[in-house]
Amino acid sequence: MSSCRESVDVRRCRGLRLCIRGMVQGVGFRPFLWRLARDCGLRGTVRNDGRGVVVEAWGEAAALEELLHRLRAEAPPAARIEAIQCASLAGDAAPADFRIQPSRGGEACAGVMPDAATCPDCLAEILDPGNRRHRHPFAACARCGPRLSILRAMPYDRHHTSMADFPLCPACAEEYRDPGDRRFHAQPVACPDCGPRLWLEDAEGKVFPGDPVTTARRLLQAGHILAVKGLGGFHLACDASSESAVARLRARKGRIHKPFALLARDCAMVARHARLDDTARALLESAAAPVVLLPARRHHGLAPSVAPGQDSLGFMLPCTPLHHLLMEAMTAPLVFTSGNRSEAPPCITNDEARDRLAAIADYWLFHDRDIVHRLDDSVVRVMAGRPRLLRRARGYVPEGLRLPEDFACAPPLLAMGSDLKHTFCLVRDGQAVVSQHLGDLEEATVHNACQETLDRYLRLFHHRPAAVAVDLHPRYFSTRLGEQLAQIQDLPLVRVQHHHAHVAAVMAEYGLGPQARVLGVALDGLGLGDDGTLWGGEFLDAGYGGFRR
Repeated sequence: MSSCRESVDVRRCRGLRLCIRGMVQGVGFRPFLWRLARDCGLRGTVRNDGRGVVVEAWGEAAALEELLHRLRAEAPPAARIEAIQCASLAGDAAPADFRIQPSRGGEACAGVMPDAATCPDCLAEILDPGNRRHRHPFAACARCGPRLSILRAMPYDRHHTSMADFPLCPACAEEYRDPGDRRFHAQPVACPDCGPRLWLEDAEGKVFPGDPVTTARRLLQAGHILAVKGLGGFHLACDASSESAVARLRARKGRIHKPFALLARDCAMVARHARLDDTARALLESAAAPVVLLPARRHHGLAPSVAPGQDSLGFMLPCTPLHHLLMEAMTAPLVFTSGNRSEAPPCITNDEARDRLAAIADYWLFHDRDIVHRLDDSVVRVMAGRPRLLRRARGYVPEGLRLPEDFACAPPLLAMGSDLKHTFCLVRDGQAVVSQHLGDLEEATVHNACQETLDRYLRLFHHRPAAVAVDLHPRYFSTRLGEQLAQIQDLPLVRVQHHHAHVAAVMAEYGLGPQARVLGVALDGLGLGDDGTLWGGEFLDAGYGGFRR
């Protein structure tokens, strides 16, 4: 983090302008600064812009010093401050108090927050019969709820999200406008009176009367398969203790051998079927709420078809109020697998789910909030006591990965990735913004989803690459996409050897500088070598700029 003291002597200032960069939008940062500035006795303003948060504050030098110190020490837990640019303000154009101003647009460099699992406060509200959000499937606040999955443009304001379709009722509007409320400018805020609607349908489109969650739970317990619309897409769900239900889902989905993910009510339920340590427990209960691969108990009590031939089980906990309510009275975990046929991307629209899941699901649990970004579940395994991400998606993307300091001045790039388990990457401002897991590009629907997601990222981040990097293999779909984009935009095309790309990525992960050399071992399957040979694995004497086999 940069320091104001490097460029401004705060002791001589009566006013400061702070440009705060990093993950500072969608985390309650403006109300935090509003409370902090008022507590310090300062006057001024705070607002979002396309690059982060801008503060203009006037007051005594000691109060400005206190603001800077507490800004770093007391920032919201979900925030990540990467830099603070400071400038002194001449004169005294401050308002009579400290105010939150409307956001402004501009070049989009602000960190976009990942979706966050339901916080304890929102969970307590939906379980409280006396609360106006009792059993509301879409409760959220500035600390939790959908972020990327509903975001159409930056800055992160309600009119730039799919929540723009739901005008606030007077009670929610009051919370939204109150800087002292945890729902102040929480863009997903809603209640049963003004929020999204939930309903349950059968295969003929008949809508069930009564509480859709209670009916859905009863159908699951009776052995039926449900398509459930969540944060970043649909899931297919069934009772994980019922072999007939799980085997039927496996046959209909066309997923012959791969294990299914499981949804549990809480860690106590997980512990009945798998072994938990503190690291795994913390991952399950984190805001990312990923699927965590755990050692299965010898007699885990779940259907054999959940994970045939495996000695591990993949569990996640509820990440939305809807999932909490669905699991509330369940005595066994649910299979909770992506809402698709094998190898296709998860469905995200209601019509898509009705059509593509018609031969798989018996019933559909729908809502009417649009999913803007398709997000599969992230998958993590604990290895040697440390979390290792095997699939980076919901809960983690699109948070940027900080590159070694020497790359801060590198030109903006677009890297197109490979064909299998495809992701792409935007490089800018010393960060790598890696897309969510998209699947295998040889599947036509994944190929189309990749193009849609790439277009959204380029618009969302206002990313204008100076060059496009592609795999050396000329027949990769990702290579062809990159070639087309480079040709359309008249950009240089950089071809990168497959295994060299893997080694360079690990070098960046470990923070190695541009002059570093390593012995890299890449054993990931086929990669086209410089000699035109397909290599299954290679030992490379490598740096970022080149390698020798």
